[in-house]
Amino acid sequence: MIHSSMNCTKCKTKAVMKLPRHNAAFCKPCFNHFVHDQVEKAIKSQAMFGPDERILVAVSGGKDSLALWHILLALGYHADALYVHLGIAGYSERSYDKVQYYAKMIAAPLGATLHTHTVEQEAGAGIKELAQLVHRPTCSTCGTIKRYQFNRAAIEKEYDVMATGHNLDDEAARLLGNVLHWQEEYLDKQGPSLPASVEGFAKKVKPLYRLTERELAAYCVLNKIDYIVDECPMAQGAKTLLYKEVLNRLETESPGTKQYFYWGFLEKQRKQSATSAPATMAEKDQTILHPCMSCGQPTTAESCSYCKLMARAKSAVPH
Repeated sequence: MIHSSMNCTKCKTKAVMKLPRHNAAFCKPCFNHFVHDQVEKAIKSQAMFGPDERILVAVSGGKDSLALWHILLALGYHADALYVHLGIAGYSERSYDKVQYYAKMIAAPLGATLHTHTVEQEAGAGIKELAQLVHRPTCSTCGTIKRYQFNRAAIEKEYDVMATGHNLDDEAARLLGNVLHWQEEYLDKQGPSLPASVEGFAKKVKPLYRLTERELAAYCVLNKIDYIVDECPMAQGAKTLLYKEVLNRLETESPGTKQYFYWGFLEKQRKQSATSAPATMAEKDQTILHPCMSCGQPTTAESCSYCKLMARAKSAVPH
């Protein structure tokens, strides 16, 4: 938020939010309009979904995913949500409370539904215990489980598209990590809209990629959306947090850095796909993906990473 002396760039009333990267400041109604407009631009420019399509929002209880659900409902889209309960002592209960409160007080009156998947019910253990059983980092185990369950719910419940709350900070940090390690396979697939390349994969979109973490936090505060503020306790030491810190320092010195970096990458990607005619992502995926022998979801191996994880966890449990 900002000092009371500044006026809104659009309507000249008292501003509540300053946006250095746009050289602008907004009052609450104009800021809400700006946020909604950025999301609509993202949806249209990336052909994410149409007004009649059913959207499943991946919610965690944090500011980004709850803001996304709120914005899509405010814009009149048919958006339900899925919460994956990871069983992280204390943290999961608090984050689930925030999601349930929002679903009951705001989403349900608008006709939206909250679905819940509890990891412990299916896997027999929470995320921390699972990671220890299979000797993998907790964040990696969590990512495998969440990706699988979100995709499964979207396919089984027949949603047209799955939306996640990744913002500009997330995508710029991920891009920095991928560029630093020249992970070309990840760079190819890093974009705000990932098509449903083969049967069994849901289309995945990131409608918040034009908005920063700070802007989304302000949106939640101004619109009284209660969210869990603490970082996930399992994320301590994650490289992404370091990349975000570096980008924040650059942004402070030179407002707009994150935007130039990520949007510039998307523009280069767009130009490249317009000039070259290699096999499309769908064609590439169709040649290397086939149904998992256990669950039927697309995979490059005999079993998908989720089924392998579950099999390893079960074999590690003492009988």
